Amino acid sequence: MKKDSFGSIPGDFRTYLKLERSMSANTVAAYGRDAEFLFDYLRNEGVSNLEDITGGHLTSYIESLSEAGITKRSQARVISSLKSLFRYLEDEGLVKDNPCDMLDPPKMQKHLPSVLSVEEVLAILDSVDLSRPQGHRNRAMLEMLYSCGLRVSELVNLRISDLFFDEGFIRVIGKGDKQRLIPVGEPAVKAVGFWMDQRRHWPVAKGCEDCLFLNNRGGRISRVAVFTIVKEQAELAGIHKDISPHTFRHSFATHMVENGADLRVVQEMLGHESILTTEIYTHIDTRKWQETILKFHPAGS
Repeated sequence: MKKDSFGSIPGDFRTYLKLERSMSANTVAAYGRDAEFLFDYLRNEGVSNLEDITGGHLTSYIESLSEAGITKRSQARVISSLKSLFRYLEDEGLVKDNPCDMLDPPKMQKHLPSVLSVEEVLAILDSVDLSRPQGHRNRAMLEMLYSCGLRVSELVNLRISDLFFDEGFIRVIGKGDKQRLIPVGEPAVKAVGFWMDQRRHWPVAKGCEDCLFLNNRGGRISRVAVFTIVKEQAELAGIHKDISPHTFRHSFATHMVENGADLRVVQEMLGHESILTTEIYTHIDTRKWQETILKFHPAGS
């Protein structure tokens, strides 16, 4: 029987993903587990050497996941991690031929997210009562969600030092601690300006001096609070769709594509690692991807 050559590979693979690919801790952990599960499966199949692994083995492994009830989306993620694993093994000279070359992800029906029309976005923004103590804060948060296509985690973690309004952009730290610069429209700039005037009279908890959006006690506002605000404002605006803060991000991206923005520019603005994630928005209109991002920004001046 050949000596098991899988031993330290999952650990070495994790180190590679963390140091050379700068992947998030969650992704590193998930990809490492996928490598371990694959090797356990192969050992049970009598395969203990890297060079003996074939595309057939990998196909059978994915089929075993399907039979176990693993969803197609999860299968696609496993395939993605296995492709990263064998690219790493190739680069390290541990395998000569990549058995993943013929491994294709399962076909999935694209889920089209709920999208607001421009009129519905404006109705939600206009529903905010600016006479209330939280009014300008809430309006500014909604403007930033839509104007910049932010994830809710990116919104609540925005710092005052991330705002470069004179230059026309903000700095965002997204998934995997990756930084990106996003153009910001004049409506959002004005809304944040009104909030900053009000914020001067707001309590500020220790350690939150640079936090842009604060809760009533002066701490960093939470994701749950933003979800609640979005739901309440949608109800006040008479919009009965099932929406969340992420709906503003979907709406932003859809309106960008509708207005002719290049898909790869939208990808950069949203912080998508793969263009395939961004392609979900092409169900609206794919006829005019020609102009620049600032010309077609939905919240442009």
